[in-house]
Amino acid sequence: MKKIGIRMGILMGVSISLMLSLTGNITSGHFTLMGFLSSFLVSLIVSVVIGLILPMRKVNLAVDRKFGLQEGTLSARAVESLMSDLIYTPVITFLMVTLAWFTASRHGQAPPYVPMLLRSMITSLVVAYLLIFLVTPYFMKLAMKGIEMPPHGEGRPPQAPDEP
Repeated sequence: MKKIGIRMGILMGVSISLMLSLTGNITSGHFTLMGFLSSFLVSLIVSVVIGLILPMRKVNLAVDRKFGLQEGTLSARAVESLMSDLIYTPVITFLMVTLAWFTASRHGQAPPYVPMLLRSMITSLVVAYLLIFLVTPYFMKLAMKGIEMPPHGEGRPPQAPDEP
């Protein structure tokens, strides 16, 4: 199970970092390759660290329990995606906007920080939520490939019986 979590953390970290770096640089109106690469690198490091430290599976199970949701349902995925979004995106966006603001300041073009941060935060939360919601099931299949699961009763959640 830990291997799946590590794989998911890396897959989600790369995809969220890529999407948020592209979104931030494109919406700024000042896309540069160096700006994209630096924001991607910073956000990749942060998101992979979050993914490796925070056991999202346990967080998702706790959220599902709290809201009375059944794991694997559309409503559970929607809430789990929101939780992941609220954990990852604010930290990544804050760091990327701060990096961009300091870079612009060095060139004498510093925009007002708070409006820049708020606009980026709203955009990033929406983009990351959609990305997380859409790619999580596919990444889970990828992460589970080649990993043997223990039989029922040895740390594996029970499965619903096959329907006729």
